[in-house]
Amino acid sequence: MQNSPFKNIGIPDILKISSIVSESNLGQDFILGEADGKTALTDNRILEILQSPIRLDGYILFFLKKGRFKIDFNLRSYQVQEGSLLVSVPGNIIHISSLDEDLIPGIEIVFVVLSKEFISGLHLDFNSAFQQSMQMLEDPCILLNEDQLSLAESYFRLARKVIDSSYKNKRQIVAGLLTSLSYLADDVWTEQLKRSAERQPSNNSRAYYVYEKFMKLVTEYHTSERNMQFYADKMSLTPKYLSKVIKDVSGRGGPEWIADYVVLEAKNLLRYSEEPIKEIVYKLNFPSVSVFHKFFKQHTGMTPSEYRHPNPSSSGSGDSIAN
Repeated sequence: MQNSPFKNIGIPDILKISSIVSESNLGQDFILGEADGKTALTDNRILEILQSPIRLDGYILFFLKKGRFKIDFNLRSYQVQEGSLLVSVPGNIIHISSLDEDLIPGIEIVFVVLSKEFISGLHLDFNSAFQQSMQMLEDPCILLNEDQLSLAESYFRLARKVIDSSYKNKRQIVAGLLTSLSYLADDVWTEQLKRSAERQPSNNSRAYYVYEKFMKLVTEYHTSERNMQFYADKMSLTPKYLSKVIKDVSGRGGPEWIADYVVLEAKNLLRYSEEPIKEIVYKLNFPSVSVFHKFFKQHTGMTPSEYRHPNPSSSGSGDSIAN
């Protein structure tokens, strides 16, 4: 795990990191797992992985049958409750920020991890459909009713039987099941979007559009651009107007969002790679090690070296910014 910077990870990385051997899978394109909290993190490896922020180069679908946890989705926090469906598309930063270990035995979750290549074979514009939905929703979680949850669960149990079988065409059979399931998800998602639109004032639609576009640009450019002028130019807006909209919609300033993304990127590189700090400074486009050192400590209360090599007994005075 120490040698894998969580810049973008795919299914092969998840298989390697978590040593998943019991879940059903189709090579390195598809994992179908079911976490039964009764054996703690042994069968909840997917939850263990997500307790550190990752950016997955693929899709994740969660069906939370029992329990609850808090998840950060592109640095925005959501409470995932029993009966929820959560869909993440490639490029999203995911982090389970609050998972009480005392509650783990009560968690039951079905999850699917799919590669972009597998999805592309379904002949669906899956990414576009769900990206648009997520842009319109403040909460990316769909709350399923009892009948919907039961039907979705039936799909995945059938998929598991097919995967574990000796059928030679099981890849195609599973693809067909997922195509069918996508129509069910579309129905549920469309209904939730309708309810969300009814709750959202129409005069705020432009503001939410600007906010979502800004966040997408930050996701793409935060490693190289930290000036609001850059993002305003990209959106053909003035920095003053853009800053006001971001503050009005999210309650936080644009520079705060940018800084959060940079800090998260830095933490991932420091904790999950062995790259020298000088190289990380270069990757994150800081003018010098000392500037990065000051930025990181200002936002985390720790120096980069202290974060990389945590030592509870350390006073923090021995850090070297030249590492």
